[in-house]
Amino acid sequence: MLVHRKKRARYTPQAPLTALIDIVFLLLIYFLLTTNFMAEEGIQVNLPRATSAAPKEVKEMTVMVDADGAVYVGGTPAALADLFQTVQERLASDPETVVVVEADRSLVLDRVVQVMDVIKAAGASRLRLATERAERESP
Repeated sequence: MLVHRKKRARYTPQAPLTALIDIVFLLLIYFLLTTNFMAEEGIQVNLPRATSAAPKEVKEMTVMVDADGAVYVGGTPAALADLFQTVQERLASDPETVVVVEADRSLVLDRVVQVMDVIKAAGASRLRLATERAERESP
């Protein structure tokens, strides 16, 4: 009588997927957290607070006024006469550009009005004043 041995299943090496999945999730968490901490570059300006803020549009030009009253267009300093010329050139290439004024909250209102006046005189039909969203206080 012949006795046949059972054939054993061949051992196939397997990659440890659990460790690989753990590493992928750790990388995902790392990238999610680091993208939240990216800040915009530019001049440090303390914006005034408002309870409702409009979302930014894609076509925009930012004019910043710091606490000393200095005017910056796209991070470069500009005088009021230069601001007029810069805004006029930008609006000539794209008349739908929104001009956003970011003024420091400690700044005297007169300086902000002067800057907004120059922008309007340059032909800007869409002008916004940037604000920071304020947390609502509980009564």
